Amino acid sequence: MIPPRERAYLVTVAVKGAQQTISPEASQEELAQLASSAGVEIAGRVIQHLPSPNHIYYVGKGKLVDLQELKEKLDFSTVIFDDELTPTQQRNLEDALKVKIIDRVALILDIFAKRARTKEGRLQVELAQHQYLLPRLAGQWSHLERLGGGIGTRGPGESQLETDRRLIRKRIQKLENQIEKIRTQRFLYRERRLQSGIPMVALVGYTNTGKSTLLNALSHAGVVSENRLFTTLDPTTRRVRLPDGRIILLSDTVGFIRKLPPTIVSAFRATLEELSDASLLLNVVDFSSPYAAEESQTVEDILKSLNLLEKPRITVLNKIDKLLDINISWDDNKALAFFKSAGAKQEENTVLTSAGKKWGLIQLLDRISETLAK
Repeated sequence: MIPPRERAYLVTVAVKGAQQTISPEASQEELAQLASSAGVEIAGRVIQHLPSPNHIYYVGKGKLVDLQELKEKLDFSTVIFDDELTPTQQRNLEDALKVKIIDRVALILDIFAKRARTKEGRLQVELAQHQYLLPRLAGQWSHLERLGGGIGTRGPGESQLETDRRLIRKRIQKLENQIEKIRTQRFLYRERRLQSGIPMVALVGYTNTGKSTLLNALSHAGVVSENRLFTTLDPTTRRVRLPDGRIILLSDTVGFIRKLPPTIVSAFRATLEELSDASLLLNVVDFSSPYAAEESQTVEDILKSLNLLEKPRITVLNKIDKLLDINISWDDNKALAFFKSAGAKQEENTVLTSAGKKWGLIQLLDRISETLAK
């Protein structure tokens, strides 16, 4: 018998007068996609406009009363907030609402824990989870169970909280040591790869822009690609032959997202260092997304934080098939000609593609050859 899906209510606080790269509605829609990716059923959602988030409850007291009443009416057991909550806010909300309280960071971490397949990926996710958990230990025993904290036996003369903190710090240190060994192995591998003279090209971009589909289309890699957020966590590298006969290594990486938790960036440092050694970045954009500009800005900001803005780059405007009239029989040449005539010219560092339809792939490979030749 399949257990019932967890029902959750979504809450977003829109700060009045704050400069935002995306509307509160779009941010909450993305939160809903994250929740669905985690297997959650959405019971309802609300956006509250405030001068600033309430430092005690994140939402205003009136909205808190509304949530208490809605809990009985809509029968949800979880409330998911569209920002990272402070440990105090999280604890106060749980006391007031008597339901599980999840913030955006915990939701992303839960998805990552579900999707990680390799030993390295699982280590990185567990490290990020423990770093998130440590400041939230006091009174947060429900989080230990939900996140699988693995708290062990208690030492004599210590309180439960002190023991748990000590054990988690010890586990964090062990995970960091294990990941550092992997980082060293990756460094040695990259050194050998550089000596071989085979150029490395890395796919980067917002989550669910079609990076894995593009990798499959160019290399026949057989990588799992689905229309959901964070399908790819573990990096995959495949050989691809360019039109001029040269071989490149094409690497798929974890997608970026707004409000990406610092713990994730820190834990995945060993993986993201692959980008620094790439000869070229392919920035894959979902051209059909109504938030393509905002998503691209998020990628720019993260690349800047990783000191990668000066890296040679080709922007791949992907999923162009989703913008076409489905009643017309389109092919590669027709589609690309249509977009060029519509003003979406392929500049020197921009290529139009549909990885799903395999449109524009020859043009992309040609552009990669030309860029690497420079």
